Amino acid sequence: MNKLVKEAGCHVVSNYTAPASKTTSKNSTARISLIVFFLTGVFGYAQSKPLVFTKKAIASESYESVGVFDVNNDNVLDIVSGAYWYEGPDYQNRHYIGSAKRYGEYYDDFSTIPLDVNGDGNMDFITGGWFGKQLVWKENSGDNGEWQEHLIAEAGNIESTRSWDIDGDGIIEIVPNTPNDPLIIYRLLLDNNKKGTGKFGKHTISEKQGHGLGFGDINNDGRGDLVVPSGWLEAPEDPYTGEWKFHQDFELGTASVPMIIADINKDGLNDLIVGQGHGYGLHWYEQTTTKKDKKTTWTKHSIDPYNSQYHSMEWIDIDQDGENELVTGKRYRAHNGKDPGGNDELGLYYFRWTGENFSKQIIDYGAYGTGKGTGVYFSVSDLNKNGMKDIIVAGKDGLTIYYNEPTKK
Repeated sequence: MNKLVKEAGCHVVSNYTAPASKTTSKNSTARISLIVFFLTGVFGYAQSKPLVFTKKAIASESYESVGVFDVNNDNVLDIVSGAYWYEGPDYQNRHYIGSAKRYGEYYDDFSTIPLDVNGDGNMDFITGGWFGKQLVWKENSGDNGEWQEHLIAEAGNIESTRSWDIDGDGIIEIVPNTPNDPLIIYRLLLDNNKKGTGKFGKHTISEKQGHGLGFGDINNDGRGDLVVPSGWLEAPEDPYTGEWKFHQDFELGTASVPMIIADINKDGLNDLIVGQGHGYGLHWYEQTTTKKDKKTTWTKHSIDPYNSQYHSMEWIDIDQDGENELVTGKRYRAHNGKDPGGNDELGLYYFRWTGENFSKQIIDYGAYGTGKGTGVYFSVSDLNKNGMKDIIVAGKDGLTIYYNEPTKK
């Protein structure tokens, strides 16, 4: 911990109660209270308000994706990860739904995107994998046994899949990150009652991608653009029939899935937040335009250069202050320990924007069995309806909930 704190320029006081047993059980809990003092200038420190999390281990499964939705329509949120769904509100009862194929340390299951694909009123989910190269949806059978798997497309090597409302109709589209294959939007086809038909339209946007994917309005024209590691694709008026213009503005390496598009410094221009999924580094790229010719430039700023495998992230208001924070962490054994920093200690963090830089807040940190990393797809949701968003993380180091506890003002 001391090395991390020194490198990050933070002083951390931690009150952490570890489980009684060295072996984590699904019923074990640990309460983590973190008070973080962060550097706001070259010579001065300022105090941030702490968040308090209760850590609850749910399962020791090694799936790397987890989704949150109401599986059985009882108005209580459930957790779906890999071969099981875990029944809310306590998540102790799990139900088998069918496992993805395993390849070495990996399950070929790199997203859990909720969507009622067939319009029957039950929430299904979409996933896919690197090795099988298939994008699929799994049909919710409730508590009636294994969920049937349906092929959407032979998509190529899927690093992970994300969903965004590309066309603004209120229904998400599915966009897999396939580094070695074309960038394609999969659009759920609806019937006359605006319900899913179980089928998808396929719209090719670009012939190449690379490792990393993001979505947001880069040029302030009111349309969502797509970001890949080597540039961004400008959305046309009709995203399915128009041409997406490519702007080769940067080179971002093995970028995170997703990359975040947001106006970080409140100057009216959207910026980028990019983690390195298979190396060290977490950065934000400031967008500026020249007054004379309106040329766009991107200036790279460091958020955290000291940790590796920032593969997945969420931009969300985790502390209920009206401003979004960056929630992310180290993907555990992304390349089975072969990435730079692959055997470093694990961490789960959120980063607050201070007006000048990002301050790193530690949610959990430590060696395997103590700290916790992320997989390729995690969820942030208010599980217990207390007004605070909780963090649900799966990975090769197990499935864990971090309950975000209300604190007195």
